[in-house]
Amino acid sequence: MNRLHPLSAVSMALQRGVTGFSMPFFVVMILSSFVDAVDIGWVFWLAPVGLVVGIAYGVAYYYRFTYHATSSTFDVTSGVLSRRSREIPYRRIQNVDVSQNLFQRILGLAVVSIETAGGGQTEATLNYVSEDEADRLRSEIRRLTAKTDAGIDRDEPTATAATDATDDTGESTQRERPRAERGPVLLFDLEVRELVIYALTSFRWGAAVFPIMLLFFLQGADSGSGPVPEFLLLAAEPFGGPEAVDSAAVGQLLVLSAVTVIQWTAATYVASAIYTVANYYGFQLGRTGDDFVYERGLVQRYSGSIPAEKVQSVTITENPLQRLVGYAGLWVETAGYGPDSGGGNQSAVPLAGADRVYRFAENLTGVETPGFRSPPGLARRRYLGRYSIVAAVIVAVAFGLAQVSTFDRWYLSPVVFVAVPPAAHLKYVNLGYFVGEDHLVIRRGFWKRRTTVVPYYRIQTVSTRRSIFQRRLGLASLVVDTASSRTFSWGTPTIYDVDLETARELQGTGRERLQSALRERARRDDLGLSVDFT
Repeated sequence: MNRLHPLSAVSMALQRGVTGFSMPFFVVMILSSFVDAVDIGWVFWLAPVGLVVGIAYGVAYYYRFTYHATSSTFDVTSGVLSRRSREIPYRRIQNVDVSQNLFQRILGLAVVSIETAGGGQTEATLNYVSEDEADRLRSEIRRLTAKTDAGIDRDEPTATAATDATDDTGESTQRERPRAERGPVLLFDLEVRELVIYALTSFRWGAAVFPIMLLFFLQGADSGSGPVPEFLLLAAEPFGGPEAVDSAAVGQLLVLSAVTVIQWTAATYVASAIYTVANYYGFQLGRTGDDFVYERGLVQRYSGSIPAEKVQSVTITENPLQRLVGYAGLWVETAGYGPDSGGGNQSAVPLAGADRVYRFAENLTGVETPGFRSPPGLARRRYLGRYSIVAAVIVAVAFGLAQVSTFDRWYLSPVVFVAVPPAAHLKYVNLGYFVGEDHLVIRRGFWKRRTTVVPYYRIQTVSTRRSIFQRRLGLASLVVDTASSRTFSWGTPTIYDVDLETARELQGTGRERLQSALRERARRDDLGLSVDFT
């Protein structure tokens, strides 16, 4: 059995000690407000007791936490008051990630996270081990996972590569070195220019939390400005905003809100660019044996492995700015763990030339160059009606505001109908699907266009979905589900608004080719099993 790094005991003791020290303050203060028997003075003796108990718990947790890599499972035992033992089969392991923040890198520590197929949550986390131990664990788990997937007995020799060596007589001879011990073959290296373009053409709404935190900070620093910081009022004043919120009219408040939203969006864009640079600085993707390995990050350093056998699908992403400059990104998805789940570490190519990315996707999956089929013209008519309803709602809202405020130019709002035809057209032309011999390729989306390549043998279910409006037009959508967690954050790959008969044909074709692909894989792997796919 192995233990964590000794500094883990120090870290856990400090964390638990601070928690134990601070909890009495909150508990006693709350209880003293409702229960007369509780004296606020209890804090002065409960807090030191909590500190000691917390430190003792952190040290005990360190000594009670052990891990061990066996021939078939990775075992983790933890818990102080209640013991928890986990045996993680290697066949279930999807990813082994190693992360280091700046402080951990200075101390030579790392956090190892083991992800499994089961919803994207971390199955086991080792806080902390040395850098050498993290590399050893990642290599060992990767080797044992590959052997388990290949059905190789532990005592059998691993795949090797010939290297030159000298024997005792000085003569050159050949010796075998395990393939897992060789360095990874570099597949992709994110250049500085590509990183800058990626930062400038990406927008992450999650970065909005940073300007919000800054807003609260500025508001606290300038408490005399009232509920709204002074700089927001000054920015909105030239456009008809109020000098003060208390005496502002409804129209002035609307101007203030609009200017604030614009400022917040701009600040979010800047924060998103900074986050992208810090997160993907030094990104490299390589291959070791049957695994993809990656490394990235400026302050927080991430590295890990993605077993090629576990890849469920491959998705190419492009937003309008990236398409304008001819760039795209590529993401891979594994069962229960996707690029936008917990760690978000599944980018194969964050950004590169679109032609280069498409070639990489074809080489990675073996898919033939797709010739996309578009939905029928009725789909464009449906989108025209959908966006017309949205435009009508905007006009109605503008008219309503005119009735309760000084906003008297609501009659300009119908100009939004001008955007309806191009919006419907762009929605339509960015949809498409391709039914290949071994893969199904689905393209959808304008603001974030995604082209997903799904091998037939990775498909879990194929189902037809129809809304009320689709039934009126004789249309249907085909939902293709895999075991990937990407479906939780991006939506399940779907072929939208095809004819009902076409959807049924595609569903039948997908089912037949899924069965054929499974039979072929069973024969190729020589499993010795008799399987009836009916």
